[in-house]
Amino acid sequence: MMWQQPWIIGNWKMNGRSNTVAAFAQAWAEQRLPENVVTGIAAPLPYLSAFRQAAPALHIGAQDASRFAADGAFTGETSAAMLADLGAQFVLLGHSERRQYFSENNEILSAKLDNVLAASLIPILCVGETLAERQAGREQAVVAEQLAVLRGKALTHLAIAYEPVWAIGTGQVATPEQISDMYAFIYAELLSFASKGANIRALYGGSVNPQNAQTILSLPKVDGALVGGASLKADGFAAIAQAAAQ
Repeated sequence: MMWQQPWIIGNWKMNGRSNTVAAFAQAWAEQRLPENVVTGIAAPLPYLSAFRQAAPALHIGAQDASRFAADGAFTGETSAAMLADLGAQFVLLGHSERRQYFSENNEILSAKLDNVLAASLIPILCVGETLAERQAGREQAVVAEQLAVLRGKALTHLAIAYEPVWAIGTGQVATPEQISDMYAFIYAELLSFASKGANIRALYGGSVNPQNAQTILSLPKVDGALVGGASLKADGFAAIAQAAAQ
């Protein structure tokens, strides 16, 4: 994955079937795509290989990885090494839905991060505040605490996705001023502990669609987007990639 280009990453979450993956791949092959934008899909695990085979032009990743590193008696888990073996290139970590429904905290995410890095996969750390936290003026404190899981990792490549929880799947989008303020803060935090010369990609997520993508992606320090529902349709997802190219 190129580190000087915009990234447009789709997160299919728990959606899709074999036929919808095949239909997406066929439609994707018909899209006119910019050459200077990285596009990828975080696929549901059962369809990761199918995506990789049907849409080789896309970067393919996973939506999570186990906190357990070695093979063993961990029923239902999928290790980072297994994901790499399947051809994954990146892994989402710490998505708000994982934090909410599976009680993931920095201790768990630190172990997952180590495992993903050891498997030579690119972690994309998701951070963001709830509506109550923003209304209380705690959005920067919350995001700083979430970013703290990266400290001490000696990372030369950093990828994060800021997704205000109150904007995920709701149709609400943070204002340009809110996004710009948060990204200035995030970059300052990342640069405070990143390795010298580290490559950084900071994506925005939260109801990104073809209609609002260009406004969001034109903001300073926004290096791309993590796209939910709009990534399920090839034409809409391609339109967001085209917006990133502009």
